[in-house]
Amino acid sequence: MNAATSVRERPRRLALRGSRLFDGRELHPGPAVVVLDGPAINAVILGSTPPADAELIDRPGATLLPGLIDTHVHLAFDATENPVATLAARDDDAVRVAMTAAARTAVAGGVTTVRDLGDRDHLSLELRDQPGLPRILASGPPITTFAGHCYFLGGAVADDADAVRMAVRQRAERGCDVVKVMTSGGTMTPGTSQEVAQFDREVLAAAVDEAHRLGLPLTAHAHGTSAIANCIAAGVDGIEHVSFWSATGVDAPEHLMRAIAERGIVVGATAGLLPPPPGHVPPPAVMVRMPQILANLRRLREWGAVIVAGTDAGIAPVKPHDILRTALWQLADIGIGPLDALRTATSVAAEVLGLGARTGRLAAGYDADVLIVDGDPLADPDAIHRILAVYARGTQVIPER
Repeated sequence: MNAATSVRERPRRLALRGSRLFDGRELHPGPAVVVLDGPAINAVILGSTPPADAELIDRPGATLLPGLIDTHVHLAFDATENPVATLAARDDDAVRVAMTAAARTAVAGGVTTVRDLGDRDHLSLELRDQPGLPRILASGPPITTFAGHCYFLGGAVADDADAVRMAVRQRAERGCDVVKVMTSGGTMTPGTSQEVAQFDREVLAAAVDEAHRLGLPLTAHAHGTSAIANCIAAGVDGIEHVSFWSATGVDAPEHLMRAIAERGIVVGATAGLLPPPPGHVPPPAVMVRMPQILANLRRLREWGAVIVAGTDAGIAPVKPHDILRTALWQLADIGIGPLDALRTATSVAAEVLGLGARTGRLAAGYDADVLIVDGDPLADPDAIHRILAVYARGTQVIPER
């Protein structure tokens, strides 16, 4: 996984041919051609004959897929042992450089869309729409309580309805794509606890109401059971993590899980881990709870909850910004098979992010977000890592060897 990339100009009309095609919903096993016309897909041809007027890039044995979509990243965190301290030591210019490098790592790994759910001082907004980078949906600094989880990113406000409404309006005025609220503590913030709720339920409901009034979705970081219950009652659009964390383990409240599924609240399943590097010890409290967290996610899926893969990329060395490919097959732990995993990270994620008419599929009129891998990722999971090319809105991003 190499962060270094370069961008190569190409002719306006290009035909990409592979031995099979996953269109975001189904795998088509025969030869297929995807025709790119600038930043858009002009045509998808199930067959081997490309248009006569297009430059042909032939990839025998390859699979053509939509670019992957990671619904939860942090470009401001650099996937080091202590990303919070590293971020604190950087001025804004250095943070911009590091965030650009993180975005390049993501797109070189086949991730053509990311949702940044917590940056510092709205810096991720400056990276949007840059050629050679993934599409970036940004929340800006997450709204949190004073000294609450990730307060150091600049989003702390009073636990008060007027204060959170103002914070939501400020994000809308900045042009944020989504509102993120921290409704419980988290591992990265000393002094907070996952099982302890942040924000009064009525205050959270005010944030949701204001976001919806302004046409923005609101997703909430929530570990503890009380925080999750508050999110459901407040009418949030999505909940990140959904671990039902308690002081001594993990709860399994069936009524809350059924409510999440029945109300269509999107579950952001935290997935994707590399093997720990030497000297890195994952948080023991997380690891001991993981089997029950996974069991709860399986039950949510069985009850029909909408689940997407949000990697939390950047928060640790085991979570680089291109970790989504690894997360795909780890979704099997919650009952999501290979074909559904590819759907989860393409068309399903696009629909959840409000991009279902633009990306997440290989179809005429969609943005030219294309991942080409060597082999069949459904028959050979390692094929997803053998990247031959990535196109982000028509710009080819070439990983340097």
